[in-house]
Amino acid sequence: MTDEKFALLRTHRNNIGRYRRLLKTKLTEFERQFIERRLVEERSAMERIAASVFPLTFQVGAKALETSASETINDGGNRDAVPIFSF
Repeated sequence: MTDEKFALLRTHRNNIGRYRRLLKTKLTEFERQFIERRLVEERSAMERIAASVFPLTFQVGAKALETSASETINDGGNRDAVPIFSF
């Protein structure tokens, strides 16, 4: 199934490239609007497929978000100290 999604991603990418090339040519306003609309549709479709193929989920525990004074790098009293998180 992933191979099918990669093929769809390539197809959308190729269509986006084609539409971009067409937008560089002399077009009527109606043609330009149509192509711009199709370009938005292709990008949206590509983003949906990419999100399903490459889901980005980050899970950070509550303990990792808590820092104490001993877990902070302090460079001589600088208020812009960088917290250290242990995962």
